[in-house]
Amino acid sequence: MKDRLSDGLYGAGWATVKKLPEPVATGLGRRIADLAWKRRGKSVLRLESNLARVVPDATPERLAELSKAGMRSYMRYWMESFRLPTWSKERVERGIDIKDVHHLKEGLASGRGVVLALPHLANWDLAGVWVTRCLGVPFTTVAERLKPETLYDRFVAYRESLGMEVLPHTGGSAFGTLARRLRAGGLVCLVADRDLSASGTEVTFFGDTARMPTGPAILAQQTGALLLPVTLWYDDTPVMKGRIHAPVDVPESGTRAEKTSVMTQALADAFAQGIADHPEDWHMLQRLWLADLEERPEPGGTAGTGAGGAGGAGAVDVERGGERGA
Repeated sequence: MKDRLSDGLYGAGWATVKKLPEPVATGLGRRIADLAWKRRGKSVLRLESNLARVVPDATPERLAELSKAGMRSYMRYWMESFRLPTWSKERVERGIDIKDVHHLKEGLASGRGVVLALPHLANWDLAGVWVTRCLGVPFTTVAERLKPETLYDRFVAYRESLGMEVLPHTGGSAFGTLARRLRAGGLVCLVADRDLSASGTEVTFFGDTARMPTGPAILAQQTGALLLPVTLWYDDTPVMKGRIHAPVDVPESGTRAEKTSVMTQALADAFAQGIADHPEDWHMLQRLWLADLEERPEPGGTAGTGAGGAGGAGAVDVERGGERGA
C-alpha cells in the first residue's frame, strides 16, 4: 500500500504540477516545504543533524533556519523537476548559469571522454537538461532502483525524456556501459556524495569519516576520461548557479586503490567547498557519516525518504565491475 501510494503521489506530481503557472508551482512548493519542516519528521531531523556537521558552530536557531531553507530548496528541486519536460531550450538557458564551462568543453573536444561528479546540491536534473539541450551533448547516468518498480520506471522514462541515457544501479552491467561511453569520447554524469554499493572508499568529510562511491575515480583511471567535480546552488534569484571545478588528476604513482582513495578525497573536498558555501541547498536527508550509520543501519532506499530516494545517481559497483574487465 505504501509503495502504491508513493507511486501515485509522484505520478500526480508529474501530471499536475507541470500544468500550473510557474509562480503558483513555486508557491505550492514553498508551502509544502514549510509544512514538512513544521512536522519535524525523520527526514527533517536527519537534515538538521547533517547540517550540524557542515556548520558546527551554528546555534539551534541557526540550524532550524538552515533546515527550513533546506526543505524549501528541496521542494524547489521537485517543483522544477516536475516541470522540466515542458521547459523550452530558451527557458532552460534562462534558468541556469554555470561558471567555468570551458573545463567540460575542452575535455569533450579532446575526445578522451568526461566524467562529471556532483553532490546532491540544488537541481542536478536541471543541470543535466542544460547539458543535453543547451550544449547539445547527450550523456549517460546511473539511477538507484526504487520501490515500487513502477516508480523506478517513471524516473527512467522522465530522465530519458530529457535526453539522458539511464542505467540501473544494480545488475552489474552499468560499469561496462559507462566505460564504453567514455572510451568513445562521451559524457557520464554521476551524483557521487553518498555510497549505495557498500564498496565505496572512506573520505574525510567535514572533519569526520564518510564513505563515497569509487565509480568516478575508477572510470577515469581505466578509460583515461577527464574527471570534473561540479557544484550547484540557488540564490535569491530564479536562476540556479553552478561551477565546473578543475580536473581531478590521476596520481602518477600508487596502486589502483591508493589512486582511487586520493581522487575520491579530492572530489569530497570539492563537494565540501560547495556545500559549505551553500549548506541549505544540500539535499542530504539520509545518514552519510560512518558514525551515524553505526548508530542504526540505514534502511534500504525507498521513494521519498531523501535525496537517494529521489532517484539519485552515481554509486556504481565498480570494484566488481572493474575486476570483470568491463
